[in-house]
Amino acid sequence: MTTTASPPGRARPRRRITSLEVLCALLVAAVVFQAPLASVLDVPALRTGSTVFVAVCVQAMPFLVLGVLISGLIAAFVPPEALRRMLPSHAAAAVPVAGVAGLALPGCECASVPVARRLMQQGVAPAAALAFLLAAPAVNPIVLVSTAVAFPAEPLMVLARFLGSLLTACVMGWLWVRVGKAEWIAERALRRMEHGVEGGRWAVFTETARHDLVEAGGFLVLGGLTSAVFNVVVPAEWMQSLGGQLVLGVLVMAVLAVVLALCSEADAFVAASLSGLPLIPKLVFLVVGPAVDLKLIALQSGTFGRRFAARFAPATFVVAVACSVAVGALLLGGA
Repeated sequence: MTTTASPPGRARPRRRITSLEVLCALLVAAVVFQAPLASVLDVPALRTGSTVFVAVCVQAMPFLVLGVLISGLIAAFVPPEALRRMLPSHAAAAVPVAGVAGLALPGCECASVPVARRLMQQGVAPAAALAFLLAAPAVNPIVLVSTAVAFPAEPLMVLARFLGSLLTACVMGWLWVRVGKAEWIAERALRRMEHGVEGGRWAVFTETARHDLVEAGGFLVLGGLTSAVFNVVVPAEWMQSLGGQLVLGVLVMAVLAVVLALCSEADAFVAASLSGLPLIPKLVFLVVGPAVDLKLIALQSGTFGRRFAARFAPATFVVAVACSVAVGALLLGGA
């Protein structure tokens, strides 16, 4: 009888504590110390904050789940070549077509970056691929329906978000046709690579949906916590004074969209919970967020290179703010 010994010099791998074990430990601690925790946390500010947090998450979660399921189905069963065949050969004409194609391909911002890279690898003009990258997370039906649910008294907000986001995607695509340079995109992003996945298409669907749900769910929780903190910590007088200064409100909400990096399926509920602001700054928040935020900048830098991200992200920020303000002034007026 022979036994297999570990190779000399190789240490046994350490057992890592998973997030599930941490969650179970926290739940057990919450049950054991329920009485003292209830007395400590039973204050009006925390009750208000927890109500806002739960409301934001409960409203947004169905749209988030539906979005990641559809995104997984697309990744597994819709070949990227299908979109390439739909696009005109001329780059400038392909830009608006690629933007409108985002209607049929729902998914979060994280999913649009690798899809745009695959399109470039298969010969799609970079301008069209970038227009799709910006449009898909912002104009798809799931995002528009979630916006309608978040703003039931403002039906024009849905149209304004659609037009502002689509206009942002098209303007950035046309700008790339005009001034973009191929050398700004890292060579590795254009090199075609084939990846095999064990288990077939359903394995791809399961893994894509799981990955998107974990990633986007974390950002949803972060957004819900931030919204709760805003409603508790920030005095209502501050928000009302910010609402009276349109330019400052627009700038604050634009920067907030970049920093929070929320999932596009959930950001409308966070924006709607920020009372005291007029609709135009909220529209800026909804248009800027899916187009440029911290996680997108990191993804674009890793996928297309730092030279690309250093130029594309600031330009997208300026264009998104300008387009959302223009569309908001036209459709929403002084609301």
